Parts: sequence; structure tokens; C-alpha cells
Amino acid sequence: MNLADLNKKKHMISAQTIRFETPDQGEETARADLYGLLATLFYAPPSAALLATLASAQTEGEGVLGHAWTRLVEAARATDAEAVREEYEHLFIGIGKPEVMLYGSYYLSGFLMEKPLAALRTDLAQMGLQRVETVMESEDHIASLCEVMRYLIASTDVLEANVATQKKFFGTHMQAWALNLSDAIMAHPAAKFYTSVASLSKVFFEVEMQAFDMD
Repeated sequence: MNLADLNKKKHMISAQTIRFETPDQGEETARADLYGLLATLFYAPPSAALLATLASAQTEGEGVLGHAWTRLVEAARATDAEAVREEYEHLFIGIGKPEVMLYGSYYLSGFLMEKPLAALRTDLAQMGLQRVETVMESEDHIASLCEVMRYLIASTDVLEANVATQKKFFGTHMQAWALNLSDAIMAHPAAKFYTSVASLSKVFFEVEMQAFDMD
């Protein structure tokens, strides 16, 4: 599976490989994997191989998150890579201004490359993280932020792989706008497969917010 990968003190957002983990590896692994999957799906249209993997996934699970996952699996079964690629390009690339923006600065300030991005870059630098020069997307792209969260959950650095750090990063750079992005995708008439992606992301982000509030 391709995703925007992030390496401490090296680079951020480059296509790499992610492993599917087994359920018995714990809730934290499941959280990291889901952030990784969302980073993959928001960074670029999924390949035929990824769609096939999603289509063959189990749909067992209860609750809103389980239902959202089932919806994504069913959407993968009902489409193909070419159709999803066209949808992705129509929604998130387009000619001129994209139909749906994937950048935090746009939702927080109304413009791209504004103060929220500068603040994010400062926080990333303090963690020793930076974007790969060959990557065109800015750090406030939702895929980049999901990958940072995946890194913070999966990191072996005890100073970073803790709930307090995750809560601070999510609350500062994602919480105020991530749900609005999901809503914008789901409301767009051209969104089909990505409606299921946005539904999953919204439910997952809501679960994260609730968990952080309880911490």
C-alpha cells in the first residue's frame, strides 16, 4: 500500500510501503494503521491493488466506526481504480481551484500558505520533521497531518509516542477543521468512493476527539 511516509529528522511525505497489522497487536496499532490508510487515500487515488485489498477486507465490527469501515469496503467492491482516479482528480485537483481543498490553512484562514501552515512547520521542526523537497503538497495537507499522527502513535521515542503529544498536535493542527473537510467531501455531488472515505475519517476523528477529551 502506498502512503505519505514520514521519517524522523529526515523527510516527510514520500511514497513508501505500509504493512497491514493483525488485530491482536493492539488498539494503538489499529489507530496508527487507520491514520496511515487515510493518509494514503487522501494523498493520491488508490491503486487497483489497494482497492482489491480493501474490497477483500472483513466488514465485521460494531458501532459507528465499524459501520463506516463497512461502507468503505463496500465502496471499494463497487468501483475500480480508473473511476476512483477520475473522482480524485475532479474533487481534489481539477483545473484551477480544486472542488474540495485538502489543506488546513484554507479552512482556518480562508487562504493557502497562511499563518496556520507557518505554525505547523514550526511544530514539525521542533519534532525534527520536514517535508521531502520533491513533494509538492504542503505540510498542512490532510494526508501529511494523518501521517504525522501515525508517526506519533507508532514512534518508539518515549518523548513523542505519548497521548499528550498526540492530543496537542491533533488539537492544534487538525481538530478545528478536519470534520469540516469530511463534511465538504460528503456534500459534494461528485463524491462517490470518497464519500465513504470522508465518512470514515469523520467518524474516526470524532472518536479521537472524544478519547482525547477523556484523557
